[in-house]
Amino acid sequence: MEKLEKDSIDLSKVNVFKLFRRYFIPTLLGMLCMSAVTAIDGICVGHGAGSDGIAAINIYVPVFTIATGLGLMIGAGCSVVASIHLARGKVKAARLNVTQAMALATVATLLPTLVIMAFPRQTALALGSSEHLLPLVVDYTLWFTPALVFQAWEAIALFVIRLDGSPKYAMACSVVTAVANAVLDVIFIFPFGWGVMGAAFATAISLALGGLMAMGYLLFGARTLRLLRPKWSRRSLLYSLRNVGYQCRIGSPGLLGELTLAVLTFVGNYVFMHHMGDDGVGAFGIACYYTPFIFMVGNATAQSAQPIISYNFGLGQWQRVRQTLRVAILTAVGCGAAVTAVFVATPQLLTGLFIKLGTPAADIAVAGFPYFAAAFVFYVVNITCIGFFQSVERIKPAMTFALLRGIVYLAPAFLLLPDLMGDTGIWLALAVSEALTTASIAVYMATRRWHKAHKS
Repeated sequence: MEKLEKDSIDLSKVNVFKLFRRYFIPTLLGMLCMSAVTAIDGICVGHGAGSDGIAAINIYVPVFTIATGLGLMIGAGCSVVASIHLARGKVKAARLNVTQAMALATVATLLPTLVIMAFPRQTALALGSSEHLLPLVVDYTLWFTPALVFQAWEAIALFVIRLDGSPKYAMACSVVTAVANAVLDVIFIFPFGWGVMGAAFATAISLALGGLMAMGYLLFGARTLRLLRPKWSRRSLLYSLRNVGYQCRIGSPGLLGELTLAVLTFVGNYVFMHHMGDDGVGAFGIACYYTPFIFMVGNATAQSAQPIISYNFGLGQWQRVRQTLRVAILTAVGCGAAVTAVFVATPQLLTGLFIKLGTPAADIAVAGFPYFAAAFVFYVVNITCIGFFQSVERIKPAMTFALLRGIVYLAPAFLLLPDLMGDTGIWLALAVSEALTTASIAVYMATRRWHKAHKS
């Protein structure tokens, strides 16, 4: 039987804290680089096209986040299933899961890409664009959308590459994407003067580079999890559909996590537009450029714990599973608190990176950021806990809590709090939603422990 090479990473024996640290540092850096792709766009667009440019890109953000969520859903599900197969010595089954995941992502992104490219104006209007912002939104849509398939490839492959024992290569894919985007943004927006179109084109090229690097690893450089040649028989296709369906069920909270960002952006755009007009959407757009950083901190924590948890879950080593969960939650709390402190202490600096201070949109952002930051500790802890449930194949609680934070609590908070608290309520909507979700998770886990204690 072929033995899994882990580049001296033994997921079943090495100290849990050391294992987590080995995964977490490169994963966090890679995730932050992925978030930097959109933030760099915003900084360049803010100084090159003003708050209208930021507002226009923020209109498109739900498409970007749903595509990212699709990649996270397939990637997380694939990684959990492949981890368990590897723990049980089923290397070929693990490779097959990876191959099926990449094939599904390709089809699932190319089809909507064709629809969006055929109807860019209708897409922009459906996303909530005003007539004033419509030309900018259409420009961004046409130049960014072709890169969605590369974005999905990279999102999925990073899970697999880390599981294959190469977290540093996964980080390198993200770093190349971010650096390429930064350089091309500056060139296309300032010397070339392409504005929003230039930002979209720069991001598309950088995502293509990262996606091709990640795909190249799976085809030619993987230690164990290489892609297999697909079989096209009816039986093989039915088997593949069953497998990817199960992977998607496990990974679906990842999609719902990104849908939280999509709902946050879509409903937030509507509420800010209603209460504060285009300047409010511009201010909210700046906040939305920072939100992926917070999301990726949570994702990095969850994804660093996932291989350790899933592998030991496959072996039945529950003590190591629980140890890893404790380390992950403590990390989440520490990271969330650190980011909150930065937002509370330096809202002017964070806003000034994107647009000139003293403008109406900047004033709205500076006033709102400290309230917005109240969500961050809860936000990161929730993503970490949902990732734990995915890693041990507890699909129902993972789905439930992802739905609570993304839809059940978030949309009503956005719609009701402005009437109760004015403009401050809009900024606090995310914090209320995330805090309620954390409380729900705590009640669930306490109840589960109580039932176990009374059964024994």
